[in-house]
Amino acid sequence: MPRLILLACFLLVPAQAQAQSCSSSVSNVNFGNVDTLSGAAADTTATVNISCNGGPLGANFRVCLNINAGTGGATSGTRHMRNATSAALDYNLYQEAARITKWGSREQPALGNPVAVNLTALPLTTAMATRTIYARVSGSQQSAAAGLYTSSFSGSQVSFNWTTYLFTPPACGSVTQNPVRPSFMAQANVVNNCNVTAQNINFGSHGVLDAAADAAGAVGVTCTPGTTYNVGLNNGLSGTGPTARRMMLGGQAVTYGLYMDAARSQPWGGTIGTDTFAGTGAGATQNLPVYGRVPAQSTPSPGTYTDTVVVTVTY
Repeated sequence: MPRLILLACFLLVPAQAQAQSCSSSVSNVNFGNVDTLSGAAADTTATVNISCNGGPLGANFRVCLNINAGTGGATSGTRHMRNATSAALDYNLYQEAARITKWGSREQPALGNPVAVNLTALPLTTAMATRTIYARVSGSQQSAAAGLYTSSFSGSQVSFNWTTYLFTPPACGSVTQNPVRPSFMAQANVVNNCNVTAQNINFGSHGVLDAAADAAGAVGVTCTPGTTYNVGLNNGLSGTGPTARRMMLGGQAVTYGLYMDAARSQPWGGTIGTDTFAGTGAGATQNLPVYGRVPAQSTPSPGTYTDTVVVTVTY
């Protein structure tokens, strides 16, 4: 009697290979050094990396990238980074390089909508995608003090939810399952800076220099809040000291001095700690009067006498 031999082959697929899954990572939003004193906005970017495993059957994935306010919080749709004293620096995250469409989440729609990503992974393959976060520190924040500002994103602050679908991807408002929570940080270092302007001093016209002639000008100093500074005035083109500056016409000179006070008792020179003006920035222009005096002296030939004094702000 013939015998039948039954052969069976069982293929075992590891459990982990059967599961469909997605993972993500986000690079830090690092603005580096930011000069808020200029009033200009500062831009940077970060990158979101997405990877979805199709398992043995493959799948279409809808990934919804929800980013909340971060630990710095938000006000009226504007995110904040905060310094050591909890002072705020305003910024936001956007979906495109023009920085018009904000990047937010279904949980905090005032920040904007989440970004939706569709991927198709073939059986036993992984589909990958990247998205760029376009970030901007808002302009017109001259009152921000110098220092490091940060906001952290982790846990409930980030929810990259995903699901599979057959034909039509679901709206991100309904995708709440499978949260992936990568961590990243937003940070900016507001640097110390100062700007300076100067107003000329005109002593006017005089027939003879037999009495003191006074006039005044001003120096405008704008520094980042909290920045300590010193304003020095050099001795001009040919002077030998704060009260021995010289306005020249050819080889002839008119001696004059510059002072920090209306009484003309505090000469204004360029040696820090001795005869310079010391101040602290407030983010707005601080106008410093400069008092000039031409003392009585021998009168040189008629004409226009001039000098150039260099203003130096040290901070």
